[in-house]
Amino acid sequence: MTLKVAVAGATGYAGGEILRLLLGHPKYLSGELRIGALTGNSNAGVSVAEACPHLPTLADRVIEETTPATLAGHDVVFLGLPHGFSAEIARQLPETTTVIDCAADYRLQDAGEWEHYYGSAHAGTWPYGIPEMPGHREALTGASRIAVPGCFPTGATLALLPAVAAGLITPDVAVTSITGVSGAGKKASVALLGAETMGSLKAYNTAGKHRHTPEIAQNLAEYTDETVTVSFTPVLAPLPRGILTTATAPLIDGVSQATATQTYRDFYADEPFAHLLPEGVQPQTQNVVGSNMCHVQVEVDERSGRLLVTSAIDNLTKGTGGAAVQCMNLALGFDETAGLPTAAVAP
Repeated sequence: MTLKVAVAGATGYAGGEILRLLLGHPKYLSGELRIGALTGNSNAGVSVAEACPHLPTLADRVIEETTPATLAGHDVVFLGLPHGFSAEIARQLPETTTVIDCAADYRLQDAGEWEHYYGSAHAGTWPYGIPEMPGHREALTGASRIAVPGCFPTGATLALLPAVAAGLITPDVAVTSITGVSGAGKKASVALLGAETMGSLKAYNTAGKHRHTPEIAQNLAEYTDETVTVSFTPVLAPLPRGILTTATAPLIDGVSQATATQTYRDFYADEPFAHLLPEGVQPQTQNVVGSNMCHVQVEVDERSGRLLVTSAIDNLTKGTGGAAVQCMNLALGFDETAGLPTAAVAP
């Protein structure tokens, strides 16, 4: 049996990354997986050669309109659409179709939080696509509906999760994430022009306004009985790809550097896409570009009594497209690592 896969929003950054990874997937190379409809309303009728010249294997394909009818008949549908659009499309696809949503529509469990941050009715909650979170790999295995996490919550969650789960910190966390411009999506925006971003850094959606704030809190709250508070500050940097996250929280008395390091080493020992760096080596976005890896460093700041954790991911791979393919692998019973690079592009 050949699986037929569609990508909605194929000309966006998330859709393009999913396609890049699928083209190297062993199931595609063996002929067991076929790439079907490629859709994108703003580029409907345009060839892939024109819209996505980095995908020459698909150059002769034409982008179609994003409709339930176009996506029907596929075994897997990736939705790389803005929030709000995904839910409407997903409702019209059969339960027999594995739907993997890269938007926010089904990530949050609390309807009140959704309505506060997104200003619309809550569509519901699907299995959440960070397999490294205990219990989530099992929920994703065989699932027909999956919510891919936000890129900022991925970096922040993987940075803080071992410390929260082991009770090393009081979960009153401060998170700062520096991100490349592709995180905003492939859209015309004055604020994202090269002349506006080159040589400059800018914080945005500060003081609890960013929509990924409740997602970070939700993820960490699964692993502690204490109240989780998150102060999240995103910073826009003149990079195409990458997120560097620093997260701090008050240490529980008696936690040493050795304890923190061993906790993280044990937690991620069997995780193929989470890598604890040697002591003294800091995560850098350049070392994860194009890979599905999260690089992590953990440090005890004895003078301030705080834990400092730093993580680096490629926002388009582990932060979006790679996470989506990783979830597909679990949903369909493939090797979880299939088609997902662990080595970055360097220099």
